Amino acid sequence: MPGKSRAGGCMDKKVKANEMGTKSIGRLLLEYTIPAILGMAIVAVNQIISSVYIGYGVGPLALAAMAVTFPVINLLMAFCQLVAVGCAAMCSIALGRKDMPEARSMLGHCVLLEILLSAVFGFLFWIFLDPMLMFFGASAETLAPAREFMVPLLVFAWVQFLTIGLNFLARASGYPKTAMFTAVMTALGIVVFSPLFIYQWEWGMYGAAMAQVMGSVLSTLWLTVHFLRKGALVHFGGGMWKLKMDAVKRIFSIGMAPFLIYSCACIVVIVINRALLEYGGDLAVGAYGIVNRLLMLFVLCIVGFGQGIQPIIGFNYGAKNKARVRRTLKLSMVAGTSITFMGMLVSLLCPRLMVLMFTDHAPLVELATRAMRLSGSLFVFVGPNVVIGTYFQSIGMAKLASLVSLSRQMICLIPALIILPLFWGLDGVWLSLPFADFMGSVFASAGLYMTLKAEDNDCQKGDPECTPPPDFFKPKQM
Repeated sequence: MPGKSRAGGCMDKKVKANEMGTKSIGRLLLEYTIPAILGMAIVAVNQIISSVYIGYGVGPLALAAMAVTFPVINLLMAFCQLVAVGCAAMCSIALGRKDMPEARSMLGHCVLLEILLSAVFGFLFWIFLDPMLMFFGASAETLAPAREFMVPLLVFAWVQFLTIGLNFLARASGYPKTAMFTAVMTALGIVVFSPLFIYQWEWGMYGAAMAQVMGSVLSTLWLTVHFLRKGALVHFGGGMWKLKMDAVKRIFSIGMAPFLIYSCACIVVIVINRALLEYGGDLAVGAYGIVNRLLMLFVLCIVGFGQGIQPIIGFNYGAKNKARVRRTLKLSMVAGTSITFMGMLVSLLCPRLMVLMFTDHAPLVELATRAMRLSGSLFVFVGPNVVIGTYFQSIGMAKLASLVSLSRQMICLIPALIILPLFWGLDGVWLSLPFADFMGSVFASAGLYMTLKAEDNDCQKGDPECTPPPDFFKPKQM
């Protein structure tokens, strides 16, 4: 019986490893993206719930303090995603190539690198926290609550890093539902501990942060149990606890795109916060905190969708199944655009109702309502941008994925944040966001067109009868 059980386990693993290359693309998208979207939607709802507790339990100024911490959190997440996305993409490609040792080694690399980076940068950020917060837009009134919120997140950064890294690997190795329930664990921690820490024990911003930490602890325990199971396709075992420099370089290369996204987001939020302070004061910063949380619900849904399609594209790319890769991309573009279209409708049709969830402070409600309507006016174009960037990450085109990330944040948004407020004041700050959404989508679509054209071009260098595509847009041979 034990031998039969082991044989059955091996068969289950083979089925799990092969299903992404045999099942219909539509069914795979449903199986992988719905849990991923639900998981990220739960994350977004967690952030909204936490902000609601802060807005009503601590006060409107606390919302401004929370917005000031966004650059620090984005910078931390940049290093976390550098490892998480790289390991997940390499794991999926290895599974497509039937290279199980390589796929399992990514688990060890993920754990070691996430702990290392979280310890180093969590400590450095803690030492320089006050100067960072002041540079990122904190005023004399918001510095203390912002510091109070950040200290627990920095001390326990390693828990949050492990949660995200292991969650990416669970999904990449064929367990989307396990990844979805990770978000449920996080939500459970926030819902249970936020009222206790903020209202009952009156810990204020410190309590809001500790509730998030407790959610991450529950999630990490859940994922650890999953990867301890020998029946899991990728699981803990001997021989995986050694970093290989070649693998680390490839991980960082693939993870560079999300690293740049979060790093650029850090720079963008600094510019936004400084512009908001200049044209609207702390109240405008608080309004941005509300708008950011609301739009982030749809951003994280499309990011979750991207996480769902990544293993499908990565596996079939590794298996050299071009038709399935293209089919996945086409369906993903339609679905991703639909998600962000809904976000645009919410921003235009019912922004005030959304804002009232966070605060009843009349001036802040009016300011945030106008901000959301303007900021989300072209939000539909975020969907294609994220899907295209995910496609490039999944097939290992790190440079192009990074360029797509940079195009919206640095090439489009930063100049708009500097120029538009000169003409329209505070409204110019809000209008910079839809401008960047549209232009970023244009850049990403152009890159995708050139890449697909290069994939279909079989011309070789030196052939006098045709022109080979530029190397930058041509993926490695499938």
